[in-house]
Amino acid sequence: MKKEDLPQDPGALDNFTREVCYVKNQDGKYETALSRGWDVKKEALDNAWVEVNKRIEEARQAVINGEKSPVFYFMELRLMDVPLLSGYTGFLAFFVKRHFKPSVFKGLNDRKLGKYAEAFDITLQELKNFKG
Repeated sequence: MKKEDLPQDPGALDNFTREVCYVKNQDGKYETALSRGWDVKKEALDNAWVEVNKRIEEARQAVINGEKSPVFYFMELRLMDVPLLSGYTGFLAFFVKRHFKPSVFKGLNDRKLGKYAEAFDITLQELKNFKG
């Protein structure tokens, strides 16, 4: 793509970052240039965020309904998965999944809950007193 044809459509990340692309300059040689975005890519990202927000809302409802613990909700909210959360907390994935159960969550001590709170960048009280 020629440098002058590089898309500069405002995207979801427009205020935060630019995308580096390879383009041909006037001499026909490749160089890098910054793009603000591309409408097609923006639409794809917007669709992905709709799905992410749907998962977060489903997790919130599962906690309110007593089906999951707040650990599950905050994991979804922070866009984590079990292996990543396991790495941040030091708990084996098996135990992370177990801590999704409200009955198990209620029995966790403050030291264990503190590891989750730190991973989610929230206070221990926010984790313990989740209101939805």
